[in-house]
Amino acid sequence: MRQGTDLTSGPIYATLLAFALPTLGSSVLQSANGSIDAVWVGRLLGENALAATTNGNLIMFLLTAFVFGFGMASTILIGQAVGRRDIAAAREVVGTAVGTFAPLAILISVAGWFLAPQVLALLGTGPEIAPLARDFLRVTFSAMPAILLQTMLMMALRGTGDAVTPLIFMGLAVILDVVLNPVFILGMGPAPRMGIGGSAFAMAVANYVSLIAMVGYLYLRRNPLRLAGPDLRLLIPAPPVLRLMLSKGLPMGLQMVVVSSAMLTMISLVNREGVDTTAAFGATQQLWTYVQMPAMALGAAVSAMAAQNIGAGRWDRVSQITRAGIVFNFLLTGGLVLVLLVADRAALGLFLGAESPAIAIGQHIGRLATWGFVAFGVSMVLFGTIRANGQVLWPLIILTVSLYPVRLGIALGLRDRLGVDALWLSFPAAMVATMLMATVLYLHGGWRKLHVMADLDGHTAEAASVTTEAGPPTSPRNPALPPARDPAE
Repeated sequence: MRQGTDLTSGPIYATLLAFALPTLGSSVLQSANGSIDAVWVGRLLGENALAATTNGNLIMFLLTAFVFGFGMASTILIGQAVGRRDIAAAREVVGTAVGTFAPLAILISVAGWFLAPQVLALLGTGPEIAPLARDFLRVTFSAMPAILLQTMLMMALRGTGDAVTPLIFMGLAVILDVVLNPVFILGMGPAPRMGIGGSAFAMAVANYVSLIAMVGYLYLRRNPLRLAGPDLRLLIPAPPVLRLMLSKGLPMGLQMVVVSSAMLTMISLVNREGVDTTAAFGATQQLWTYVQMPAMALGAAVSAMAAQNIGAGRWDRVSQITRAGIVFNFLLTGGLVLVLLVADRAALGLFLGAESPAIAIGQHIGRLATWGFVAFGVSMVLFGTIRANGQVLWPLIILTVSLYPVRLGIALGLRDRLGVDALWLSFPAAMVATMLMATVLYLHGGWRKLHVMADLDGHTAEAASVTTEAGPPTSPRNPALPPARDPAE
C-alpha cells in the first residue's frame, strides 16, 4: 500500500497502466462479490429470496450512483490540488465530503429502516416476496453509511494517485462478505440464523470492518489526506467547496441515473420478445458487465491522472495521457470483445445451461452488438480527460442524446424493418454516436478553458469560471507555475 503516486512525471503509458489495473481489479471484485452473494442466496434460500434481493440491490445501486458523482468530483478536485502540491486544499475537499455525506448517510440509513415497506410498495414488489424483501432492505439500509463513506474515501485516495489501497480494502470487504454470507444465513456456530437478512448483515459487517480498517490504516501511515488536530475543523462543510462539489458531482451522478433508466426502458422492450430472448439478453448483459470494466477503469484512471497534470500545469502531458488511454482501450476492451466472440457459446452456457435454446439467441445478440464496447471505451477515456478539468455537463447531455433519441429511436423506429435486430443494433449505434460526439467535444469543446480549482484555502473555493488561457492560471500557492498550453488545442 502507498501514500499516493505522483502522476505528473514518469513514463505515461506505464504510469497509466499501473494506475488503471488496480482500479479494474476493484471493479472485478465488486462484480464477483455480487455474483457470489446471489449464488449463496439462491442456493441456500431459493428463488423467492433471490428475487427479494433485487429490490435492495436496486436501492443500493441508486444511492451508490448518487455518491459516485460526488466521489468523482472529489477525485478531480483532489487530483488537481495534489498536482499543484496544495495538500491543504485536498484536505479541505476531503473534510467537506466526509462532513456532508456522513450525517446524510446516517439519515438515509435510519429513514430507510422505517420506510422500507413504503419503498417496496413504490417499487411494486409482489406480495409473495414482500416480507423477504423488507427484511433484506432494512439491513441493507443499515449498511449504507459504511458503503457510501467507503466509496467516497476510495475515490478520494485515487485522486492522490493511490489505486492500490482502495483495491486492498475492497478485497478485504469482498472476502469477509463472501465468507460471512452462509454463516449468517444459516446461523453457523454462535451466529444467529437470519435467513435473507443474514446476507445483508454479512455485507454490513464486511463494509464496516473494511471502512474502519482503511481509516485506521490511513492514520497509522499518516496519509496526507488524514484529518487530525486543527484539521478536524474541516469536517464542518465549507459552503464554497460544497457548492463546487455539488455543481460538478450532481451531473456525474445523474449520468448513472440516465444510464439505468435507459436500460430499464430497453429491458421492457426486450421482455415483449418472449422468455428465451429475455434470458439470452440477461446472460449477455452479465457478460457485457465484464467487457465494459476495462473502459470504466481506464476512464477513471485517465481522469485522475489528467487532473493531477492539469493542476500542475502540465498540459503537454494531458493529450498524451488521453492517447495512451485510447491505445489501452483498443488492446484491453478489444481483446475481451474478440475472446467473447470466439468463446460466446461457452460463456453464455455459464448462465443459461449448455442446452438452453436461449444460447443461440445470445450468440446472435453478441455478434451484432458487443463490438460497440470498443467505441464505448474511447468515449470513457475522452470523457475522463474532459471531466478532469471540470466539464461535466456536456458529457451528461451527450449520454442523454445517445441513449434516448439515438438508441431508443433506432430500437423503435427500425423495429418494423429490422425486427428484433433493431434492439440489438441500437446498442452499438448509441455507443458510436457517443464516441463521435465525445470526439467533437474533446477537440473543439473549449473545456480546456475551464478553471475549477480556485484557491480552496480559507474556504475561498469558487465555482468553475472561464479564463482566456488553455491551461489553469498561475496558482496562488505556486506563483512560478506557468500556464502551459495544450498542443491539441
